[in-house]
Amino acid sequence: MNRAGVILTFLVLVLGLPLLGVLWAGQPLGRYLEFPPRTHYVQHEPFSWPVFLTLTVLIATFLGPILFRIIVSNHQLSAGHQLLRKRSTLASLSGRSGLHDSRFTLPWWGWLGIGWTGLWWVIAWTRFPWMAAVQEHTFTSLWLGYIVTVNAVTFARTGRCMMLHRHRYVLSLFFLSAAFWWLFEYLNRFVQNWYYVGVAEPSPFEYFVRATIPFSTVLPAVLCTAELLTSYPAISTGLDRFRPVHLYNTKLVSWSLLILSCLGLFAIGHWPNYLFPVVWVGPLLLVVSLQGLVRRPTILSPLAQGDWRGMWISALAALICGFFWELWNWKSLAHWEYAIPFVHRFQLFEMPLLGYAGYLPFGLECVAVADLCLSRRFSGGVESE
Repeated sequence: MNRAGVILTFLVLVLGLPLLGVLWAGQPLGRYLEFPPRTHYVQHEPFSWPVFLTLTVLIATFLGPILFRIIVSNHQLSAGHQLLRKRSTLASLSGRSGLHDSRFTLPWWGWLGIGWTGLWWVIAWTRFPWMAAVQEHTFTSLWLGYIVTVNAVTFARTGRCMMLHRHRYVLSLFFLSAAFWWLFEYLNRFVQNWYYVGVAEPSPFEYFVRATIPFSTVLPAVLCTAELLTSYPAISTGLDRFRPVHLYNTKLVSWSLLILSCLGLFAIGHWPNYLFPVVWVGPLLLVVSLQGLVRRPTILSPLAQGDWRGMWISALAALICGFFWELWNWKSLAHWEYAIPFVHRFQLFEMPLLGYAGYLPFGLECVAVADLCLSRRFSGGVESE
């Protein structure tokens, strides 16, 4: 199966399995196909301390060793640098830092990006009558400013950035991103974990246009943030020689992941309160399993050599973007709100605290989909052709 076949199979499974599941359960298909979606038909479970604590422990169990490794490695590196300073000059040390210049000089267009973002932030959070015509449409402008600013900081640190040196790739990301996020909007119909408020009732065409434009900024924001994070070695220090994950039967593991993700997507509409994490994990498992079955490298492939940098950078990039998504959404006129079963408490902005964990696999999905569709990936924390 070639790349086009993998993409087509992925789309058929993501789009078809949830509908087959609700059809099998005897639920009406019409309410899952409304456009724009209007009906609220999922009754979400109330907050549960046992579920909250269990998920907290699981997340800490996964992240704890990674963070510990980074902290210990940076401490050891710092001690080594102190020893080196006794034997070498600061100039020789900075020459080994991997940056093009020890001086940080933000280009003029970076300052323009900061100013642009700040302007639209003010417009988004205020209710000036004379700005009423644009206050429903601040999301795209904010994120264009963010993307420009992140690229400017990357350029200042390394002398290169995705926006200037891979502009065709970045442009392709905008188009891919629009389709990519529409898939999540589709999956959300079966769990209804978020919904939009503060906007006038649009026609189907208007809804499509007004949604597609901001959706196009998701992948560029995450991947440009990942590129910036790779210029800070301390963020992933020690993860290049972390715990190797050896798969002795890749085909069996791929088939197992494929079946697991398919079952989750099939049942997501029947048990939305219990399977809502499938929205964030299911597509990732599908991509990885399909790539594994056709023997293509995946975002998880470097783990076999104990290299966790690419995975960590991708997840962290989405978490950083998630923070700003939630921050700028918080007081905006047109915004989204959440209804997440079992864990809807301790909100940071509109998002319940544990909900931020969903951004970690989402970051891997962003990079995996870009790799699948555009043949570029982050390997070991560095983007490769």
